[in-house]
Amino acid sequence: MAPYETDDSAKAADEADDVRAGRHRAARYVVPVAVVGVAAATIGLVPALASSGDPDLPKVTAQQLIEKIAKSDVQQLSGTVKITTDLGLPDLGGLAGGFASGAVKGDGGSSADPQSKLMELASGTHTLRVAADGPEKGKVSLLDNASEYSVIHNGKDVWGYDSKSNEVYHATAPESAGAKGKAPHDVPATPKDLADEALKSVDDTTSVTVDGTAQVAGRDAYKLVVKPRQSGSTVGAISIAVDAKTGLPLKFTLTPASGGAAVVDAGFTKVDFSRPAASTFAFTPPKGAKVTEGDDHESAGKTPGHRGPDKASPKGDESLRKGDKDLAGLDGVKTIGKGWSTIAEFDTGGKGMPSGTKGSSGNSDVDGFLNSLGDHVTGKFGSGTVFSTRLVNALITDDGKVYAGAVTKAALVKAADAAH
Repeated sequence: MAPYETDDSAKAADEADDVRAGRHRAARYVVPVAVVGVAAATIGLVPALASSGDPDLPKVTAQQLIEKIAKSDVQQLSGTVKITTDLGLPDLGGLAGGFASGAVKGDGGSSADPQSKLMELASGTHTLRVAADGPEKGKVSLLDNASEYSVIHNGKDVWGYDSKSNEVYHATAPESAGAKGKAPHDVPATPKDLADEALKSVDDTTSVTVDGTAQVAGRDAYKLVVKPRQSGSTVGAISIAVDAKTGLPLKFTLTPASGGAAVVDAGFTKVDFSRPAASTFAFTPPKGAKVTEGDDHESAGKTPGHRGPDKASPKGDESLRKGDKDLAGLDGVKTIGKGWSTIAEFDTGGKGMPSGTKGSSGNSDVDGFLNSLGDHVTGKFGSGTVFSTRLVNALITDDGKVYAGAVTKAALVKAADAAH
């Protein structure tokens, strides 16, 4: 189907202004299901488009569709979201997920702490069951073959439960959680969450168009397409399927500039906008379960958990190209460039990872393994190693400087040379 609106230079500036205005309004609205997000941002979905053909819907502009997202006020829903991640990382045989869980438990934490689940969702295919009833009640369950992990937000309480280990994590939601629709440990888990992050990136470096219609989870939807105008970004395009009736994003797909399978592609396979039963959000620790109080461990500095929504987001979330000001606000981080080609620069204050010697870990075998995962590069800055995924690349120089972003290896080397 031909696009409803094409990207031409004559109206690019006006459209960017309109889209920016809509973007700021959209950022104020967060779907309540986000209150208990536990998935990583860099996630994907086996496409759930219906085979009945594209629905015939009234034509809309990109600005009108962004406004529709901004005005979306879905308070109740339940459904299933399928998630698959393809960052192109090497298969470590579950080592990463086991390390993340073990690190938390080793610090006196709990396997039920949402932080211990983030690494599991950074790769592979997962199914989430979600429910929400206003900003104070939400639930997300990660379904496994023989177990289930859930995070439940009910009023002032946030519970995490791992049925496999029979462990419970409990924390108190901050007073601002209800107003923002966010809860402790919250990271993007639904197409709406991811769409909000993508819309923050909309500025004059961005093309935004409407590219036809689709059906997702049995719902008629418009397809909003966001693309970088700049060269050097690893992001090819972001497609957001927006429910024609409610304005709720139902599906989110991020494809890399290099082509191939989507890196991020998240969407509902089932969705129901009726109010879930109150029992959905009720939780009592099972008999014999080990209960860990999150607030106690945070105050004792024993666990990295219970961080705010922004800091809890994994690096994949930042790969959607958070704004220059967001990066500049981090301690010791400078930014190079703008828009989708923004590169974060910081100094580790130590040595880099020279191949074949005892580098940052102090162990030549470990450093040799880590270097085998990267590409050795040289330039005016000296030499270093580039570690790559299909979306985010990072250059670590031998003198301890780090350059990272959703940009190509060549862009990182150029930035390092310019900063030298």
